[in-house]
Amino acid sequence: MKMKYISMFTALTMFFSASVFAQKSEEIKVWGNCGMCKKTIEAAALKGGAKVATWNKDTKMLAVEFKEKKTDLQKIQASIANAGYDTQDIAASSDAYGKLPECCQYARKESDKK
Repeated sequence: MKMKYISMFTALTMFFSASVFAQKSEEIKVWGNCGMCKKTIEAAALKGGAKVATWNKDTKMLAVEFKEKKTDLQKIQASIANAGYDTQDIAASSDAYGKLPECCQYARKESDKK
């Protein structure tokens, strides 16, 4: 009987530990051009709550890992847009985009220039 409770306690502890520390992985399209963009995009994603952020300048894809209890994709994308970069769901303001160094000013769609 005592062993049954210990096993149940161990199972519950493992379940709750895994759910508390679990991180979600997602990919986000983020427009940019160069290594300087990479540094800024990744830093902005971290500021938005991502625990891990890796942007690929060739594919324009940002791989992020984050804890859902702390942040979400919208918050991470908003932080990136505030840094001047358009994401798949949020366009940077013209003011934020205009503050990017010239080499980082990527070609934007007309609809994103608002």
